[in-house]
Amino acid sequence: MYNYYVERQTVPHPVVVEARQVAANQILVTYDQRADVASATNISNYWIRSNMGPDGVASVGMSDALSASNSIRPEMGMIMPADNSKMRFLMTFSRNVTPGSFYIVLPCFVSLEGNTGYTGGNWGPLSRNMFFGM
Repeated sequence: MYNYYVERQTVPHPVVVEARQVAANQILVTYDQRADVASATNISNYWIRSNMGPDGVASVGMSDALSASNSIRPEMGMIMPADNSKMRFLMTFSRNVTPGSFYIVLPCFVSLEGNTGYTGGNWGPLSRNMFFGM
């Protein structure tokens, strides 16, 4: 029998290895595999949780559900390849990360290079996608 949820989760996709703050208004996101640049550089495919709620670079609080209406918006920032690897992407925000706040970077819908249409989350239990603002 076909189980949609299980089958959907087996679709190959890049997973966040690390998300870390590299400047007052920048976060470097590193994936474990080469990503489709169009989906990886769509800022609306990212959410950032914060214990301070949606402020600065965060789009959602710790208990908020992820939805299209609370993803990171283009007026908040942008994301570009950090190099030619297609695995490292630099998020630059119009506001600074709040020092001492706790953040979780949650990308979704980022497909593998050469693919499109992935519909799940791009983090896993081994992702180092959490950091404290500095």
